[in-house]
Amino acid sequence: MIRVLRPIPTAHIKLIAFDLDGTLIDSAQDLCNSVNAALTEFGHAPLPDPQVASYVGNGAPTLMRRALAASASIAVEAVDEALFKQAYAFFLQYYRKHKLDCTYAYDGVLEALAALKRLHDAPETALRKLAVLTNKPVGPARGICEGLGLADYFAEIYGGDSFPVKKPDPSGLRTLMEAAGAAPEETVMVGDSQVDMQTARNAGAWALGCNFGFGPQNLMNVPPDVVVDRAAEWIEALAPEQAPQ
Repeated sequence: MIRVLRPIPTAHIKLIAFDLDGTLIDSAQDLCNSVNAALTEFGHAPLPDPQVASYVGNGAPTLMRRALAASASIAVEAVDEALFKQAYAFFLQYYRKHKLDCTYAYDGVLEALAALKRLHDAPETALRKLAVLTNKPVGPARGICEGLGLADYFAEIYGGDSFPVKKPDPSGLRTLMEAAGAAPEETVMVGDSQVDMQTARNAGAWALGCNFGFGPQNLMNVPPDVVVDRAAEWIEALAPEQAPQ
């Protein structure tokens, strides 16, 4: 079901930026396995998968710090820095090898991207671009998109280490906007969590919330303009009703 809180002027949209984890892909199991492998490697008890998944969204360093803190029942600020660096390096190494063990694109994602790409290629919407902006490190992000057949739909794929700061800082989205020649009011950020909605707001862009993935529990903390329950609904929610004037 599509819920419209504030209509997006779809005919004038030039850039659609997608989050990755929890929006385009379900990567929860591979992330959980990689975090727990790192915890076990350094003598910490593994955590339940739902708990680890709830930490996803603010970037891999935050994910690993929160997991170390939870496993040791201490505050995040109390995590030993040397331990964190070792555990994070192990996590990255493990995840790079296992990032596609269980990860898959959500139902309807490929079809929706194909439909939106056809709109991008149509003469009346030729200025429209699709891109990925994730807090996941850019190497695994691009590898996953390539492995799942998503990469060709996107003009750019940026990760959490592509810029000095991560979402919800708007720097990444603004860089995509500049490359696409899109103003804030011509840009939509699509994501499943508060982080993505706040990124859109910080950049002055429109926000489309996905009521699935990892972050539905906090999605409405920063209310999106439109909410969908399935990826297939992106087509209707983002298709231009008329050509730009």
